[in-house]
Amino acid sequence: MASTVLVVTALEDVTADWVIAALNEREVPVVRLDPAGIGAGLVFGARIGAGAPAWGGRLVTSSREVELGEAAAVYYRRPTPYAARYGHLPAQARGFAAAEARHGLGGVLNHLHGAFYVNHPSAVTAADFKPAQLQQAAQLGLTIPPTLVTNDVEQARKFAADHGPVIYKTFRGLPTGEDGHTGAIWAQRVDPDTFDDSLAVTAHLFQGEVPKTGDVRVTVVGRRVFAQQIAAPDGALDWRRGDWDALLHAPIAVPAPVEAALHRYLAAFGLVFGCFDFTLTGDGEAAEDWVFIECNPNGQWGWLPDAGDITTAFADILSTSAEGGGAR
Repeated sequence: MASTVLVVTALEDVTADWVIAALNEREVPVVRLDPAGIGAGLVFGARIGAGAPAWGGRLVTSSREVELGEAAAVYYRRPTPYAARYGHLPAQARGFAAAEARHGLGGVLNHLHGAFYVNHPSAVTAADFKPAQLQQAAQLGLTIPPTLVTNDVEQARKFAADHGPVIYKTFRGLPTGEDGHTGAIWAQRVDPDTFDDSLAVTAHLFQGEVPKTGDVRVTVVGRRVFAQQIAAPDGALDWRRGDWDALLHAPIAVPAPVEAALHRYLAAFGLVFGCFDFTLTGDGEAAEDWVFIECNPNGQWGWLPDAGDITTAFADILSTSAEGGGAR
């Protein structure tokens, strides 16, 4: 019977470390790997054929080895992009090697028969598009801000006239620069007088500003829900832009209709876990006070004050799957 938990993530991942430690305490077999380590430090052979309709074979890292059929659960965290493994190669060779690794090794790891994924990479990809998130939330009855996705300056100006003040947000943030550093563009108020034909170059996300009383991060793991109200001491529009160590946190109860919608949201995308961001327009006791902003299907939670309880929730759901021998 399958009993091993695969943890797919970069080698330096403190959040994954906590979950692995909790699983080790329960004596659950764990194998950690970063697929981008493919090479001498990560060797595998996967087989399938007549009489063997599921992928089998052995995967060996520098410190662990596992039979693919032994994987009962996969904790898919934040693996290194395959392209990073081949950064020393010329562009064409780099693209070829990365694509072959992603479709070969990744194709096997993402289709382990009977394994329980938290979360499956394809579900993460589907749920990572903000237009999909907003539409799903609205269809579930959650309140969302008035939103426009456009590259048309006239539509942007009309939207601002109808729903101003207006906030601009990115869909994905800044990619890694030539210096190897990443960056961020925070949610910010924009002046429609600055809109011009340069908007046509790419897609833009505009939302009417919500007159908020606070912000909430809700972390859902399986059926367990953890909610923290967050406040930035300087009252910043986007609490992520400042010093996270200075943020003020307070637990908050999620209204039953909102909690039920969150579980339906995850189920709609085939997710087990998600980090939801809400803006409050009241004291938070009524469902209509909660305005859905987004859901990160592979969000960070290690910085939250209830990270210990969230770690336990992850260990519970992964170890239950390992003990049960596969998908739940």
